[in-house]
Amino acid sequence: MSVLPVHHRTVTVRGHEIHYREAGPAGAPVLLLLHGFPTSSHMFRDLMPRLSGTYRLIAPDHLGFGRSAAPDAADFDYTFAALAALTDAFTRALGLDRFALYIQDYGAPIGLRLALAHPERITAIISQNGNAYEEGLGAEAWAPVLALIAERTPETEAAVRAIRSLDGIRWQYETGVPAEYRELLSPDAWHHDAALMARPGQDEIQTRLIADYGSNFALYPAFHEYFRSSRVPLLAVWGEGDEVFVPAGAEAFRRDLPDAEIHLLPTGHFALETHAPLIAELVGDFLKRRAGA
Repeated sequence: MSVLPVHHRTVTVRGHEIHYREAGPAGAPVLLLLHGFPTSSHMFRDLMPRLSGTYRLIAPDHLGFGRSAAPDAADFDYTFAALAALTDAFTRALGLDRFALYIQDYGAPIGLRLALAHPERITAIISQNGNAYEEGLGAEAWAPVLALIAERTPETEAAVRAIRSLDGIRWQYETGVPAEYRELLSPDAWHHDAALMARPGQDEIQTRLIADYGSNFALYPAFHEYFRSSRVPLLAVWGEGDEVFVPAGAEAFRRDLPDAEIHLLPTGHFALETHAPLIAELVGDFLKRRAGA
């Protein structure tokens, strides 16, 4: 299989500069990769080359993340609805009419909001620790987030602020990764994320987004109805050691999509850090069989 270069590009969408990575032939089936918290398109750096010979891969940095613009929270409404609308506009700017979605963490509610708005544009979904069910929420990891959602106070803000500290980000990378895979984890990943999270203005940007996560819970029934009505082909490749989004969230997809394909992998929240070759193989095989791509 040929490996094509990954390009780093920017496009202006609704007045905001969006950075994105792109690889693969221009006319190939499109896979839109939506990253989670607290990372960026950087999380797809090992996956994209492995699929670049067959697919056109597009991985944007959400506004406020990665190399995309990060306007002050006073100048942009940092909510999941707003990020989903901006992602929709991004796909229009690039002329992406139909595509498969690869969703992880924050990328899940953003991508699924896009699917609700335009179900005819979505050819398949790959969920890599991208949750859509209450049973997927790890109780201990979510306790401070749920407290912030319930009431924003200095105390609840301080608790979630720790999540995006260097130690908090490292915890997300390392937790649930068995000893035999620990040496595959690159410390560059959490240092990269932590440096970007430490930029001016990030405290309010990220606090607002975390506080808004409850708006995604309210859409879970709509997401489930979308699954049932669309029968969208879905592959879950899930780090079974994830304590943020636990394996029950992966298994729950079968409740609404009985034909969903579920693979629990011996790793954690950022499964691509240890299992990119296997995930690339699973994704390529799935898209060929289930999405005709």
